[in-house]
Amino acid sequence: SAVDEVFADVAAPGSPGCALAVARDGKLLYTKGYGTANLEQNVPITADSVFDIGSTSKQFSAASILLLEKQGKLSVNDDVGKYIPELPNYGTPITILNLLNHTSGLRDYLALFDLSGVNVDSVTTDDEALALIVRQKALDFKPGSEWLYSNSGFFLLSIIVKRVSGHSLREFAAESIFAPLGMSHTLYRDSHTLLIPNRALAYDPVEKSSRYTLDVSYFEQTGDGAVHTTVGDLLRWDENFYTAQIGGKAFLAELQTPGTLSSGKTLTYAKGLFVAPYRGLPTVRHGGSWGGYRAELLRFPEQHFSVVCLCNRSDSDPEGRAERVADIYLAPLPKPKEKKVEDRHEVTRKPEISVPAESLGAMAGLYWSDELAVTYKLTVIDGKLALAQILGLPNMPRSSELNGTILIPVAKDEFDTTDAGMTFHFQRDSAGLLGSFTLDVGRSKGISFKRISSNL
Repeated sequence: SAVDEVFADVAAPGSPGCALAVARDGKLLYTKGYGTANLEQNVPITADSVFDIGSTSKQFSAASILLLEKQGKLSVNDDVGKYIPELPNYGTPITILNLLNHTSGLRDYLALFDLSGVNVDSVTTDDEALALIVRQKALDFKPGSEWLYSNSGFFLLSIIVKRVSGHSLREFAAESIFAPLGMSHTLYRDSHTLLIPNRALAYDPVEKSSRYTLDVSYFEQTGDGAVHTTVGDLLRWDENFYTAQIGGKAFLAELQTPGTLSSGKTLTYAKGLFVAPYRGLPTVRHGGSWGGYRAELLRFPEQHFSVVCLCNRSDSDPEGRAERVADIYLAPLPKPKEKKVEDRHEVTRKPEISVPAESLGAMAGLYWSDELAVTYKLTVIDGKLALAQILGLPNMPRSSELNGTILIPVAKDEFDTTDAGMTFHFQRDSAGLLGSFTLDVGRSKGISFKRISSNL
């Protein structure tokens, strides 16, 4: 009853919700579905409902790479260029280990797609994602020097698996991991046309309403996400960390070994897994977020205890729910430590400054990016500089949520946006004339745009 209370808000009829499974010592303690898997058909969520687990998939991609290493077909210390020669030479090698630990410096391709006007419900392929990544002329930082979560690295791992093994990641993982563990409801969804029995659809709540809208992606890339599975199947995988049926103990130890930076600093990220304490107890975990799907797989290795929470609504917070369930079963737990201010990663937008209308007008124009292969049309709307439209080739408008974004001046030649998290840095030539800008957004920084026309 205490666990059911954790999910009471999503258990109402007509609400998307969550599936839960709890296990200790390899035995199922409790499993239940809360809410609705398909609102149109009024299908309830059960323990057999299949969810897209987003980035929780990354541990399976990492495991596939380590299995290939175990077979002697690659080394995690290999230069990625050995397997993906089309990747630009950035002046310093990027290793497979850099991809596994998010220390490559590669810009996040999902952010790049978004900046290119490609929406989450667009159909995108491996070829399109790879072409976008290899167009990038710079890195966010020197490989190994920093940690920054990047889906590009794990997508590239899927390309490496395919080129080394001769099988797609979907095929390799099915044969090497899912089938041997009896994960009969689990697969990588690498085609938007693929039918999956018992699949829960995903939803976004409509603000100030009891209604929902569908939020399911049609991206076809794997590696960084795309695993579809059930809570029960994930527990089968979770138990492998104790039985070592797949890979063996050395393989599992490597999978869970935190990465290190070139400075010697140890990370809390291993290979597709976060390794950090929760309320004083060691945990291994990873969440997922894609479209309206949300996921959390939380393991307490010393207690041989795990919680799986998979949800189909974007505001469901499975991480927090899994922790609350763990609190119930593992009570009493130490009180959580107060977080330091510097650990909260709070971002404060700079205050807006005043810019003369003629200066804003001088920034309007068409700006082309070789790295994104799109043109940004900047105009002045109601006295504000705005990203009016994203244009693909040949100058075809793209229906993007970024169209109409207002640029807010925060410093000389620097503009932020309220909602999109974008920062525009305009550059002037020796004569003081504006000719280009670079764009920062989240996990992708320094993307170059060059002015091609001031005539709109």
